[in-house]
Amino acid sequence: MPYFSDEIIEEVRSRNDIVDVISQYVRLTRKGSTYFGLCPFHNEKTGSFSVSPNKQMYYCFGCGAGGNVFTFLMQYENYTFGEAMEVLAERAGVELPKQEFSAAQRREADKRARLLEINKEAAKYFFMLLRGDRGKHALAYFKKRELSDETIKKFGLGYSDQYSDDLYRYLRSKGYEDEILKESGLVTIDEKRGGYDKFWNRAMFPIMDVHNKVIGFGGRVMGDGEPKYLNSPETKIFDKSRNLYGLNFARATKKPQLLLCEGYMDVIALHQAGFDNAVASLGTALTSGHANLLKRYTKDVYLTYDSDGAGIKAALRAIPILKEVGITTKVINMSPYKDPDEFIKALGAEEYQKRIDAAENSFLFEIRILEKQYDMHDPESKTAFYNEVAKKLCGFSEKLERDNYIDAVAAKYMIAVEDLRKLVNQYGLKMGLAGGDSGKRRYESDMAENQAGDSPKAKGKKKEDGMKQSQKLLLTWLIENTALFAKISKYITPEDFTEEIYHKVAKMLFAQYEESGTVNPARIVSMFENEEEQREIAGLFNARIHKVETKDDMEKALKETIVRIKQNSIDHRSKALAPTDMEGLMKIVQDKKALEQLEKTHISIDL
Repeated sequence: MPYFSDEIIEEVRSRNDIVDVISQYVRLTRKGSTYFGLCPFHNEKTGSFSVSPNKQMYYCFGCGAGGNVFTFLMQYENYTFGEAMEVLAERAGVELPKQEFSAAQRREADKRARLLEINKEAAKYFFMLLRGDRGKHALAYFKKRELSDETIKKFGLGYSDQYSDDLYRYLRSKGYEDEILKESGLVTIDEKRGGYDKFWNRAMFPIMDVHNKVIGFGGRVMGDGEPKYLNSPETKIFDKSRNLYGLNFARATKKPQLLLCEGYMDVIALHQAGFDNAVASLGTALTSGHANLLKRYTKDVYLTYDSDGAGIKAALRAIPILKEVGITTKVINMSPYKDPDEFIKALGAEEYQKRIDAAENSFLFEIRILEKQYDMHDPESKTAFYNEVAKKLCGFSEKLERDNYIDAVAAKYMIAVEDLRKLVNQYGLKMGLAGGDSGKRRYESDMAENQAGDSPKAKGKKKEDGMKQSQKLLLTWLIENTALFAKISKYITPEDFTEEIYHKVAKMLFAQYEESGTVNPARIVSMFENEEEQREIAGLFNARIHKVETKDDMEKALKETIVRIKQNSIDHRSKALAPTDMEGLMKIVQDKKALEQLEKTHISIDL
């Protein structure tokens, strides 16, 4: 990734007003000092997406998306930071320093650029052939599949000529040499035969990356040839395990989930029917690379694989891969039809939406498929089924989630909840023992908590969440009203923020104020590279502040927050204090005295 100094990053950020940039993507309405609109990152009917010109930050109170102008483009356009920098620098007329590349790096970059050019030329050529006399069979095929002219154009569908060196000769006429054509994956160079095409006499499906650049192709043979479907080989610009067909369109969907299909035609048919959230893997089984790519755009994936045996197996393989990266998965039942294309042709988009709404929880889908292996009328087989289900239920490490699934399975399969829970706990203890004493203790603890009302563990969690909220609230107050720094600095320092990321942010915020008398929260966001940290920091600076009616109410709320944070800080340091740390002990004693004084003091502020 290119390196940019903090100074040039801040110059580019400060010269791109966040309201102006986001207004190009989201319709914003001003309410007071803040702008609001419908969040582009999740589906909503009332605008909870806020853009603050004062903070130069955005934040969605619905889904938690937030950051500065860089993170917006990175989230919305899926740009890298370097790409966002280049776009915003060009927009603001800022000349970025030239990045130094080695000769090898420059050659590699040039080669990638030429390969992208070749793929673009090929896509344009295939599209042109489809509209001519030579492509009439392929066009008839697409029309038979009920694709509109608009859909054919949207997906850039085309035709590769029946002559096996047609594309090769065309690309040579455009000035491309054999060496680079061979690397494109579109042409094979043979000493005896010369150059000949990878694709010929096929209906062509250009494969695009998320930036709408053609990186490869899929082709369906016209007639009875084999293989029926053929995909580009892997190249320097095409990695099947890290790209998804249709994602260039689906990434901008407002729908709450992505639909994962098996084939190109399923994706195209769904998009034509209004489901712009459909994607498919590129002729390969789903991989962890695909799952991580999906996670960048959604938390929910609905599998709409073929309803035959192969489709069911593919779904069973995909579910654990998606779960591993934290994606919630459901399965759409298309019975009695084979695939989404066939379903929509038969019953229409409205009925398909009903199937989406009724999609099955992926774990319950796995259990339903597992049940087919057992004779539920035979007591022995039925018992074996319950034992297998109990083992699978042990896969949920969170007690609450495990208990919810135990309840759901017990209700569906007519087994007493307590009987199933005992069976799960028995297997859990065995599996825990296999993983050592810690596993055993976890299950024993969970079993004990089944009998507990409000456990100390839960109370501790509530206390911790309350403290995080207090620290968050104070950081929001400080950037909303910088006059508070002078009022609280004698009581609170960055060291009193005990959450690690809050502590880092507080240090930066206090340093900014001490240096210039102002704060720049948007600059602080740029100092964190991790996307999750950026989201959390945006949340820090946008804590919900309950409206206070009077100055007295504000002063009371502020004082209570400061007292809570200071007391927590003292408790936190006391627990970690080494017995020989006399300096630390003296500091705690001083802070306790200061806290006693603070509790008696009236903090006066100006609203």
